[in-house]
Amino acid sequence: MQLGLLVVMVLLSSMDLTGSSKVVKGKRQRRISTELSQGCARGCDLCSEFNGCLRCSPKLFILLERNDIRQIGICLPSCPLGYFGLRNTDMNKCIKCKIENCESCFSRNFCTKCKEGLYLHKGRCYVTCPEGYAAANGTMECSSPAQCEMSEWGPWGPCSKKRKLCGFKKGNEDRTRRILQAPSGDVSLCPATTEVRRCTVQKSQCPEGKRKKKEEQGKQDNGNRNRKDTKDTKSGTKKRKNKQRGATVPATPASPAQ
Repeated sequence: MQLGLLVVMVLLSSMDLTGSSKVVKGKRQRRISTELSQGCARGCDLCSEFNGCLRCSPKLFILLERNDIRQIGICLPSCPLGYFGLRNTDMNKCIKCKIENCESCFSRNFCTKCKEGLYLHKGRCYVTCPEGYAAANGTMECSSPAQCEMSEWGPWGPCSKKRKLCGFKKGNEDRTRRILQAPSGDVSLCPATTEVRRCTVQKSQCPEGKRKKKEEQGKQDNGNRNRKDTKDTKSGTKKRKNKQRGATVPATPASPAQ
C-alpha cells in the first residue's frame, strides 16, 4: 500500500515538472518574438535590432543596405535607382543592377535607363551610340540601325591609274551613289557613297606618247636626211675638184725653124 502511494506521488511530481518546463519554454519563445518584432518600422513584419527588418509585408520589397559588416533590411514600396524588383512567393527583394553606369534595370544584366549624359543601347550604357546607330527623336536611346535612303549604284567608270587612261596594265575603277535622305540630316551616319575595285586592261600607249615618238622619229629622219645631203654635197664638191685637177692644158704649137 505504501509502495503504491509512493509510486503515485513520484508520477504526480514528474508531471508537474514537465508542465512547468513547458510553461517556461512558452514564455521564453513569446519573449524572443516580442524582442524581434518590437519597434519594427511600418511595413516590416519581422525585425531585429542588429539587422533591421528581416521580413516585409507581402506588397513591399526588402532592400539590404550594407553598413560596415552588417546588412540592414529596409522595406520599400518600389526599388530605388540602380536596383530592380524581384517578386517571390517568400519575399519581394530589391536586386542591384550589374550594368556599369546604369540608373535602372529590368534584370541584373539589362539596363533600361542610363545615368545622365550616357546613351542606352541593347541594355548597355555608352558615351556615344555605336557605329551605324543614332539617338531616336532627341532621346538618349540608340535606335535601330540608322536608315539612310541611298540611290542605286552608278556604272563602273573606266580603268585608270594616276588619272591616266593609258600606259598601264593594272589600275582602279570606281562607281558612286548619292545620299537621298539622312537621319536627322547627319550624312556621317550613312554608308559610303564611293566604291573602288582593281581592274586589268591591255596595256596601250598613250596618244601623246605616240605623237612624241612620231616627232622624235621625224627629227631623227630629218637628221639622217640632212647628214646624207651634207655627205652628198661634200662628195660632189670633191669630185668636181678632182675633175678640175685632171683636166689637160692645151699644147702651144712649135714655131717653124728658120
